[in-house]
Amino acid sequence: MKNLFFQYKPFFIFLIKFLLLYVILTVVYKGYLGQYDAEKFQTDGITTSVALQVEKTLYFLGEPVTTAPSTQDASVVILLRDKPIVRIIEGCNAVSIMILFAAFIFAFSSGWKKTFLYIVVGIILIHILNVIRIVLLTMAIDRYPEQEHVLHGVIFPLFIYGVVFLLWVLWVQKFSGYATKRVEK
Repeated sequence: MKNLFFQYKPFFIFLIKFLLLYVILTVVYKGYLGQYDAEKFQTDGITTSVALQVEKTLYFLGEPVTTAPSTQDASVVILLRDKPIVRIIEGCNAVSIMILFAAFIFAFSSGWKKTFLYIVVGIILIHILNVIRIVLLTMAIDRYPEQEHVLHGVIFPLFIYGVVFLLWVLWVQKFSGYATKRVEK
């Protein structure tokens, strides 16, 4: 058993670091969400902020857009020409993806400064791309409502998860401590 641990030590270290940060960040985020009462249709501040950024971006693009708190659940409704197009719920704010991203990068960390900087830049990039994703999704559903399932369930999740995957690959191959070890051999 001891030999098995030492043989796969890098994997176990990765797993422990990943799970440690993932659990800590998830507990902190759930604590943050606990401030809001979904039964009273209270939308958390991050989700509301994302909805407002989507609204401002659509407005900048010339779309006749408004937002309104939902009267049916804890979400913000995006309306084009006073017609509800999409609802932005807590899961749309990409925080869960950011937590997953940060935990993975941390698990492959080498130096604190480089790791912290990459996580911050990655989270900012994920946030910006998520807002763009919701903007494009809103416009696409407005124009092609019959394609909502494919747009929302397949194409746009592939976009955001694809970017996160590419950021992970870039980190492992170019910036993590594992990248330099592989090159030195």
